[in-house]
Amino acid sequence: MDFKKEYDNLKAPVEDRLSELFPGGGLDEAMRYSLLAGGKRVRPVLCLGFCLAAGGSADEAIGAAMAIELIHTYSLIHDDLPAMDNDDLRRGRPTNHRVFGECTAILAGDALQAAAFRLMAEAAAGFTRPEM
Repeated sequence: MDFKKEYDNLKAPVEDRLSELFPGGGLDEAMRYSLLAGGKRVRPVLCLGFCLAAGGSADEAIGAAMAIELIHTYSLIHDDLPAMDNDDLRRGRPTNHRVFGECTAILAGDALQAAAFRLMAEAAAGFTRPEM
């Protein structure tokens, strides 16, 4: 098994779907700035990989995988804020609050968190639970 190839095969649909989220300007722009800033996407790839290992399909887990990445990005935006680490750079680029201002960065992080919960709820609605 070629690990890099498998990893890239699981990462690609996550990247594609994330790039389709939040197409507008305004707050969407601040959300996309951090969400699409790159990164290894380890968390969503692991989510998809574990689903496949358990006998499921990547399609069943893509919503949950994306939600995990939204939560991660939200946590990074908030971690970089002046009240926390007050970082100037993240992944070699100015942090969200340096580009969009502190208030917009807080709202972008909060909106990513809410969107993650929405994605999880939508993903859960597609599953049926076995009877106990």
